[in-house]
Amino acid sequence: MDDKALLERIALNPNVLSGKPVIKGTRLSVEFILNLMAHGATISQILEEYEGLTVEDIQACLLFAGESLSRSEFMPLVVETA
Repeated sequence: MDDKALLERIALNPNVLSGKPVIKGTRLSVEFILNLMAHGATISQILEEYEGLTVEDIQACLLFAGESLSRSEFMPLVVETA
C-alpha cells in the first residue's frame, strides 16, 4: 500500500478527540497507538485487543507520526553544555 493510501486511513476532525489524529472510523488516536508500541505492545497484541484494526492502520499511524515529525522544527528546551 502506498503512502497516500495509508495516510488516508488517518482522520483529523475537531469533533473527535479534540481534533487529534485518529484511525478513521475509530476513536483510537495515533498518539495512543504509538504509546502502546512504545510501552512494548506488539502489532499482534494491538490487533487482538482492538477488533477491526488492521496492520495497515498501525502502519498508517507510524507513517503519520514520521511525516509529522519531518515537517516540524524543534528547539531545545535546555541548552546542553559540554
